[in-house]
Amino acid sequence: MSNDRGKRVVVVGATGNTGTSVLRALGEDPDVASVVGVARRIPAWSPPKVTWIRADIAEEADDLVRPFEGADAVIHLAWLIQPSHDPVTTWRTNVLGSIRLFEAVAAAEVPVLVYASSVGAYAPGPQDRRVDESWPTHGWPEAAYCREKAYLERVLDAYEGEHPQVRVVRMRPAFLFKEQSAAEQRRLFLGPFLPRRLVRPALLPMVPDIRGLLLQALHTDDAAEAYRLAIGRDVRGAFNLAAEPPLDARVLAEMLGARVVRTPRIAARSALAAAWHLRLVPASPQLFDAALRLPLMDAGRARDELGWQPRRTSAETIEEFLHGLRHDTGMETAPLVGHGAPSG
Repeated sequence: MSNDRGKRVVVVGATGNTGTSVLRALGEDPDVASVVGVARRIPAWSPPKVTWIRADIAEEADDLVRPFEGADAVIHLAWLIQPSHDPVTTWRTNVLGSIRLFEAVAAAEVPVLVYASSVGAYAPGPQDRRVDESWPTHGWPEAAYCREKAYLERVLDAYEGEHPQVRVVRMRPAFLFKEQSAAEQRRLFLGPFLPRRLVRPALLPMVPDIRGLLLQALHTDDAAEAYRLAIGRDVRGAFNLAAEPPLDARVLAEMLGARVVRTPRIAARSALAAAWHLRLVPASPQLFDAALRLPLMDAGRARDELGWQPRRTSAETIEEFLHGLRHDTGMETAPLVGHGAPSG
C-alpha cells in the first residue's frame, strides 16, 4: 500500500485511447510513485513511472490478483468494441472479464476501484435538459456496447454491498476523442473505406442532419484528469464527465466547410445497416440507434466533488480529432498505432 514514497496504481487497458492519457496524468502526479500498466500486448512506449505487465482479463489462465497486490488503486479501462458481429466475444471480455477483475481487486485487498462506465450505460433520455447520475442505467438493450455497460452497473451494485471495504468509483464519460486516437477510432467505427481527404475542410460536400443526433464529446486527457483526481479524493459512486457545448450537424458542418442536409433517420439507419451487414463499416446500426437516444449529461458532481473541469470544449476536441483523422495519427501502442506520425 501507499507509503511516504507515494501511491502505486494499476491501470488495466493501459494502451488504449483513455489508458494512454491516464498513464500520462498519473506520471505527472507527485503523489503517485509507480504505475503498473496491464495490457494484452506490451508496447514499445515507455512513459514515466510505468512498468508493464501482460495479461488479458478474458483469459482465465491469466492471473489478475498478483499484479494487483500492494496496489492503492486499480483503474479498469479495458474494453472490446469489435467484433460488433460477434457479441459473444465482446461479452466474454467486457462482462465476464470485468467480473474477474472486480473479484481480483477484492482478493488482492485493493482499497480503490475506478471503473470506466459510459454515457452508453444510461437509458434513453431527454436532450432538452441535462440528467445527473441518478438517471436509470438500463442502456439501449439492442446495442451490445450499451447492454454490456448497463449489465456491469448492476454487477457493481451488488459488488459494493458485498465488498464495502472497496471504494468504488464509476466514471461515465461522454464520447472520448484525442488526436492520437484517430487511427484507432477510424478502424473501430468508420472502417477502411472513408477517404481521409473527405475530412479536410471544404472537401466534404454535406453533413447529414438527423433528428435526435446531439452528442457530447470530451477530450481523453480531460477524462484522464478525472480518473487521477478520483484516486486521491474520498469519493464514491458515479460521475458524469462531459464538455460543452453539445455537438450537432450544424457545428460539424461549420468545421468542415460543408452544408447541412436534413436526412430522415430511417434512411440514414437503413444505409448504415446495409453497409454493416456487408461488413463495409464496423459500427452497428444498433449503436446508431442508441446514440440517437442518449441523454445529455450534467457534470456538476464531478465539478463540485472532484474539483474537475475540462480544459477543452467539445468543439475544440473534435477539431483536434479531425486533424488526427486527416493524418491517420496514432501512438506506439497496439490499439492506437497509425500510419501517420505520432503527435505528442
